[in-house]
Amino acid sequence: MRIAIVHKDRCHAKKCGTECIIYCPRVRTGDETVSIGEDGKALISEELCVGCGICIKKCPFDAIDIVSLPEELEHPTHRYGKNGFALYGLPIPVQGKVTGILGANGIGKSTAVKILSGQLRPNLGSFDSEVAWEEILKRYTGTELFDYLQTVSKKTKKIAVKPQYIDFIPKVFTGTIRDLLKTTDERGKLPELVSALRLDAILEHEINTLSGGELQRVAIAACLARNADLYFLDEITPFLDIYQRISAAKLIRELAAEKPVVIVEHDLAILDMLADTVHVGYGKPAVFGVITRPKGVRVGINQYLEGYLAEENVRFRDSQVVFEKRAHEKGSKREDLVEVPALSKKYDTFHLTVSGGTIRAGEVLGVIGANGMGKSTFAKLLASVEKPDTGSMDSKIRISYKPQYIKADTTVSVEMYLRSCTTKFDSSYYQHEILEPLSLQSILQSPVDTLSGGELQRVAIAACLSRDADLYILDEPSAHLDVEQRVKVTRLIKRHAEGKAVAILVIDHDIYLIDMISERILVFEGEPGIAGTAAGPFEMRDGMNRFLKALDVTFRRDQTGRPRINKPDSFLDRDQKSRGEYYYYAAEDE
Repeated sequence: MRIAIVHKDRCHAKKCGTECIIYCPRVRTGDETVSIGEDGKALISEELCVGCGICIKKCPFDAIDIVSLPEELEHPTHRYGKNGFALYGLPIPVQGKVTGILGANGIGKSTAVKILSGQLRPNLGSFDSEVAWEEILKRYTGTELFDYLQTVSKKTKKIAVKPQYIDFIPKVFTGTIRDLLKTTDERGKLPELVSALRLDAILEHEINTLSGGELQRVAIAACLARNADLYFLDEITPFLDIYQRISAAKLIRELAAEKPVVIVEHDLAILDMLADTVHVGYGKPAVFGVITRPKGVRVGINQYLEGYLAEENVRFRDSQVVFEKRAHEKGSKREDLVEVPALSKKYDTFHLTVSGGTIRAGEVLGVIGANGMGKSTFAKLLASVEKPDTGSMDSKIRISYKPQYIKADTTVSVEMYLRSCTTKFDSSYYQHEILEPLSLQSILQSPVDTLSGGELQRVAIAACLSRDADLYILDEPSAHLDVEQRVKVTRLIKRHAEGKAVAILVIDHDIYLIDMISERILVFEGEPGIAGTAAGPFEMRDGMNRFLKALDVTFRRDQTGRPRINKPDSFLDRDQKSRGEYYYYAAEDE
């Protein structure tokens, strides 16, 4: 079984010499294996293609993928047209449980959600004509999904969906938060949801004035307020701090006791805490995706991190993700590079105070704390985007800054945009150390204003690291990135800091990312929206203990070294709190 994929957004037949046609061996023998379709894009016959891979290598825009699949993947669940993405398998919603879906972006998770929610009818790989529900149900006869899909076909299930991208909400709804939530309050739980998600103070705010974090919490509340038979939540954590993530997770767990919930999530700490089972998605992004059968949440996450699925006997990644046990690492011998002065900034309703400190050469300094504590304001003060009331950075320090919210306000291509940030774009170092880890080669010709959230994030990270600087500041680099992309970004940032002996400051809410990337951390404390102070920098153990104690959450490591949140009031949770060890046992790292 072989599938041929042509990425329409990358195929520019008018800009190339149609190398895919000229160099194809079958075309040279007279077969019409590759041609140009009516839309001006390459068209590949999967029946005639021999899988030589020449067109893949010759295409100047990386627009072609030819993949040989195992026999058991002969019949796709859904395929997006000829030479389009193919999905194999579906997750199984379970009454009274939270079912997680874990996988890379572009692997078909959102497609699976659309099928299960009735937004998309699976075509079983037959895209020339609409497939009847009778044929679909016949395919799933005798499986756990048969009864569920039967109710979907009859449209007797009411589905509540929280979409992945929340930016469109202000485009389709105008009015206040209160107005929006009133239209969704079908369970009579709105006061409870508003309180738990801390929306009380902003109920009268207009939807189009909300920040990303506020909009995310409104979207979660609107979904959970509906009286549905099934709830789908596609990424709940972007723009939320760790406090808000845990609050949302608790609300979803309470709902799951009554109704089945399916969640797509890239924050492994939250997924581990929230899900009962997980389906792992693997394959090649934008080419094909396979959704496995359900696995226990611990086993599923560990197999995903290892890159090997034991039951399926499939290795889908060359290397495994390894968590270093560095919680008790003593002070570093690195030299101080950047001195952060004491700073203060006062607004009408908020006051930020920073006591100052140093960042070392080759060090990644993590910054954690709740939203509304001034972390992004701190970054703007360092980058001179805003001017502090007291204190100032040394003007000789060169700073490169990636903001929290990224604007796609240019129509130039990704390549031209990055070339404007560096003179080293054509060097082998830049290609291997920046473009490859961020997987940017395939979108270099795409206009910046057409990129998805994850693509735009990777371009922004590349732009920040492309500039010559002494201090690099990255505000929430994990937003919209999947697990594998976060791991690659983590390695890239650490390598950039050590290789160039520069200082890097990373603000993020993903505890796993902070745990992997940081040598020391700054902890922001105070009262959200009113006053914030920066404490530290602390060594990892001291800073994380301080932060997790305020959060009232304890962490442990499993045998793989992966940090895991202890279940509230479990034996380990109570034991670690009694010892004052919120961030792993001392014995675990010795």
